[in-house]
Amino acid sequence: MALTKHSRITLNDGHKIPVVGLGTYAPDEVPKSQAEEAVKVALEVGYQHIDSAFIYGNEVEVGRAINAKITDGTVKREDVFYTSKLWSTYHTPELVRPCLVKSLKNLQLDYVDLYLIHIPIEFKPGEDLPPTDESGKEIYHNTDIRDTWKAMEDCKEAGLVKSIGVSNFNHKQLELILNMPGLRFKPVCNQVECHLFLNQSKLLEFCKSHDIILEAYGVLGSTRDVNWYDQTAPILLEDPVLNAIAKKRGRTPAQVAMRHMLQKGIVVLAKSFKAERIKQNLEVMG
Repeated sequence: MALTKHSRITLNDGHKIPVVGLGTYAPDEVPKSQAEEAVKVALEVGYQHIDSAFIYGNEVEVGRAINAKITDGTVKREDVFYTSKLWSTYHTPELVRPCLVKSLKNLQLDYVDLYLIHIPIEFKPGEDLPPTDESGKEIYHNTDIRDTWKAMEDCKEAGLVKSIGVSNFNHKQLELILNMPGLRFKPVCNQVECHLFLNQSKLLEFCKSHDIILEAYGVLGSTRDVNWYDQTAPILLEDPVLNAIAKKRGRTPAQVAMRHMLQKGIVVLAKSFKAERIKQNLEVMG
């Protein structure tokens, strides 16, 4: 596959997604201003795909960066593919559009290019992120995901978003939507953790069979958050085979890890707040 930094894949609704994007998630202790600077650098070096989410709490900063680069002529709005995500306290159908509108207001944009149901689990509706009981346990809710999807379809029909999809869904959860009566738009993609240590081969096969793009986050390895990651597990970018291939090819381990995914037809999100790394990660196309 001949790849350039502007390569795009056509989604099942006809819109096109750039095959490499910048992920902007960071733990709470990382200043949101870092996301703003990272997005500016990314757009300056040629990225056309920026991924964020309502729950990341950085859409004001990310939007400011996008608008600054539109204003100074670095990019045009139509060249920037922006993804946001519906958070789990907004699955109730009447709350879906208000959540998207909040994101648009924070971003100072008229539309987003891709809007995803962030996770297939719903929390109790409200302003608490997440809602917890007296013992600190999360409080769940049980809206039918198909009703949430209908509200996502309404947002697309209203022109607030160009494409709609899901994130962190397994094949059975995807089938619930694909098989629902009156489906207007099927998901264009499923964004999941996917990397050399978690190749998602069966899910990839399922998605391809339904013309759904698999989009990978954590492509350079998980964030290794101490709350949910075994700290003794091997570090992907230190893998000896990966490093041997990188050395032989005159590439960075990150570039080889990304290229492997791209050659499988997976859209990749690479996350870095370091200018040199952001630039290097896009050079996987060369």
